[in-house]
Amino acid sequence: MRKLLLATRNRGKVREIKGLLDGLPVEVLSLEDYPEIPPVEEDLPTFAGNALKKAETAARASGEIALADDSGLEVEALNGQPGVYSARFAGPGADDEANNRLLLEKLNAVPPERRGAVFRCAIALVLPGGETHLVEDSCPGRIAPSPRGSGGFGYDPLFIYEPAGLTYAEMDQEAKSKISHRGKALRRARMLLEDLLSKSGG
Repeated sequence: MRKLLLATRNRGKVREIKGLLDGLPVEVLSLEDYPEIPPVEEDLPTFAGNALKKAETAARASGEIALADDSGLEVEALNGQPGVYSARFAGPGADDEANNRLLLEKLNAVPPERRGAVFRCAIALVLPGGETHLVEDSCPGRIAPSPRGSGGFGYDPLFIYEPAGLTYAEMDQEAKSKISHRGKALRRARMLLEDLLSKSGG
């Protein structure tokens, strides 16, 4: 069975990605299984650039197929912030709670009609020989005035998916995966991975 290395140490992200790749003939691992691979500085201006950088580094260091995603939230009233800085919006090492708190502070005087936002996701798939593939997807929504729900991670308690009237954190994992930026991108990445595995005989 081939190994697939998820180029992340984010346990919430690993859990979500593993669920969407369930049933593929791969052993899914994460960077927690490869402590010798150092963290990659996500210093590029786009989600796609950072995803490719992380996947290329992981594939080269491990000799395995690597998958990396870079995702983030772009808020209309903040001119697209936090964007590629979503995970460290409140500073290096900031946790989800600090990032959410800062976002709400910045939107404190912003009325509901101007709290539009988009979650974006870029997923890079890199083979050990250097062959690269990239898929991107997104999900529009709105920022809630306060956190709602206990599921998910990151900005999930603040991001309202308007057709359902629920935040990502109020949705169960299956419902969220059907409509989320990462869920949509991962389904496309899964089809790509299935095709690559079949061509290489698994």
